[in-house]
Amino acid sequence: MSDKYVTCEVVTPERVLYSGNVKMVVAPGLEGEVGILPLHAPMVAVLGVGELRLKLDEDKQEYIAIHKGYIQVLEDKVIILVNFAEFASEIDIKRAKEAKERTTKEIAEAQKKGEDYYKAQIDLEKAENRIRISKRI
Repeated sequence: MSDKYVTCEVVTPERVLYSGNVKMVVAPGLEGEVGILPLHAPMVAVLGVGELRLKLDEDKQEYIAIHKGYIQVLEDKVIILVNFAEFASEIDIKRAKEAKERTTKEIAEAQKKGEDYYKAQIDLEKAENRIRISKRI
């Protein structure tokens, strides 16, 4: 492989979402974006919620909504293991908006009752991210 590309894999518990060569990876780290180019120093980092960008060539990028995980960088390979990942082009915006409305209501009801709403907060965060990333296409 040329030193102009790095092999990248995006893996969720359900599937390998992406596997191929890219010019650059930009991932949402916990303390800001992490940019990876070919021949990057090896590293492991925790990823948050946000947009994963894969630069395929000078004119083409893939945008992927991700929700928490890890990135491992080797000299010639980037492995991204996340709980959830979805291409911007695959996001069902109507379903994402419905999920946002539903979880917003669940959080409000749980707060009134003094109940734990951690799962609903995660679902809301995921829905808002999907809506934001869907606007990239």
